[in-house]
Amino acid sequence: MSLDIYLTTEKKVKKQQSSGIFIRENGQIREISEDEWEKRFPDKNPVKVVLDEIETNTVFDENITHNMGEMADKAGIYYAMWRPEEKGWKVAGDIISVLEKGIKKLKAKPKYFEKFNPDNGWGSYELLLEVAEKYLAACKEYPEAKIEVSR
Repeated sequence: MSLDIYLTTEKKVKKQQSSGIFIRENGQIREISEDEWEKRFPDKNPVKVVLDEIETNTVFDENITHNMGEMADKAGIYYAMWRPEEKGWKVAGDIISVLEKGIKKLKAKPKYFEKFNPDNGWGSYELLLEVAEKYLAACKEYPEAKIEVSR
């Protein structure tokens, strides 16, 4: 199980075709480039999900393992990421300051937060920080975007 986070807008945006190569790693599904695939798996052909350029209302989507919930809570970003509706946060602009403060905490005390890395290896301090920073950047770019999460 994982947390899926989406930001959606009223106006559709165009999304470019990507590599179409997705892997599950470190508690997250993420896309990698063809070059990265070749380096990791030189003798194997990837299965690709190939899409033409599409128009979509989704301007941000990310997923992260639920194993990161405790660390996110300690950083003060759990509700912004996992349960924004419980705080009445509906649009990206509502959580910018929360994410900024939480990211600042994460960066200030990496050793403290690394204590909450899951024993099973699914998730890490680095992963939570990376996802939170991407989320913050998208929130700043699309402050009126609607927040949607799937747990």
